[in-house]
Amino acid sequence: MKRGAVILGLAVLAGCARFHPQPLVPTENAQRLESRSLANETLKTFLETNAHFQLPYWPTNSWTFEMLTMAAFYYQPSLEVARAQWAVARGGETTAAQRPNPSLNATPGYDTTTSIPSPWIPLTFVDIPIETAGKRKYRKAVAARLSEAARLNVANVAWQVRSDLRVGLIELISAEQHQGLLQRQVELQTRIVNLLQGQLQAGAVAGSEIVPFRIALLRARLDLIDAQRLVAEARTRVAEAIGVPLNALDGIQLSFTGLEALEIITQLSSAEVRRTALVSRPDILGALAEYAASESALQLEIAKQYPDVHLQPGYQYDAGDDKWSLGIVVDLPILNQNQGPIAEAKARRQESAAKFNALQAKVLAEIDRATQGVTVAEKNILALRALSEEQTKRVEAVTGQVRAGAADQLELLNAQSESLTAELAQLDGRLKLQQAVAALEDAVRRPFELPATVFAPTENERYGK
Repeated sequence: MKRGAVILGLAVLAGCARFHPQPLVPTENAQRLESRSLANETLKTFLETNAHFQLPYWPTNSWTFEMLTMAAFYYQPSLEVARAQWAVARGGETTAAQRPNPSLNATPGYDTTTSIPSPWIPLTFVDIPIETAGKRKYRKAVAARLSEAARLNVANVAWQVRSDLRVGLIELISAEQHQGLLQRQVELQTRIVNLLQGQLQAGAVAGSEIVPFRIALLRARLDLIDAQRLVAEARTRVAEAIGVPLNALDGIQLSFTGLEALEIITQLSSAEVRRTALVSRPDILGALAEYAASESALQLEIAKQYPDVHLQPGYQYDAGDDKWSLGIVVDLPILNQNQGPIAEAKARRQESAAKFNALQAKVLAEIDRATQGVTVAEKNILALRALSEEQTKRVEAVTGQVRAGAADQLELLNAQSESLTAELAQLDGRLKLQQAVAALEDAVRRPFELPATVFAPTENERYGK
């Protein structure tokens, strides 16, 4: 018996987990974050595995939206958090599946009135809990559905990462184009002011006539400075969306294909895509999983009305006699029948249903709002395009007049300046249209296949790179 007890004890100890410290040092972690780069070799492997194309040159200086999306999936901290939360939920599944351990109760006794054959009267018994009414099954169902909700949250966060990157790229490329047009505007306004200054010195114009053009030049210069600020901010947002420091984008060419194509807008606005969004968005499926978990939780609380049974086989050595016993312990549901927890579980189920209803209503409103935004942006861009074409024709006409001697250089410069103003307005219109289409894409969450590695820790997470 002693050997058996020792062997049993060693077996229990061998199955125990050991604690392995993993200290988190803020300075070292900050250094790892600052050293993140788009030239990482493991990032190259990640891209080739998930984007399904080879990169003959590495590091590459040309990055498309799809490549940057994969880089964001590799680096983005918010995805690391979502994956960690899913890991916690999967741990909850293991916990829910566990059966309760038996317990051993040893009560040593000593008889002071006799010593024959032995004064010792030890008592030991084992408590073996037996769950009833399918409690373990319902507990596992709750954990499984919460784990599924956490998995769907990974997909939802991945979409949000992609969305943030897309918006950042749209703003960055638009800001760079805006800056280029404003630079040309400043150059034109400078030439106009210099031309008028020469006419002023020649006595051909009055000083008051130059003032509006000087103000226009000052305004163009201020707009250019503001555009440079917007470019810097947009680059910061792109770096943040990817999960890398700003200097990781140095020397990198970023490209993004616009979403202005009519067939894409038509597809996103279709009734079929609209219906699909209302039932298949990751956040909607996650809310459904949470509702299913609340139903299983209610079943679990109802099952708890029925008491568990505890078998307690015991042994006692009493004055040379071996005494065996079998105890049965059952809770008596006299004072309560678990009505309080049942009422709470019913209320939580109702709360989950209300949240799901509110989420679907929100999605429906997002789709309607985004659809209207696209419609307005399309009309706006058509009007701005027509205005820009008219200004282009005017520049061509004035250019012909200058060649024929019917107009002077000042008229041509003014016409070119007005044409640039129309181009700036058209650029703003294209930006609004792309933002509106991006909002519509976010609302419908059209089918978007995530690579399997999005749901698993990346090498970056495993090794803290």
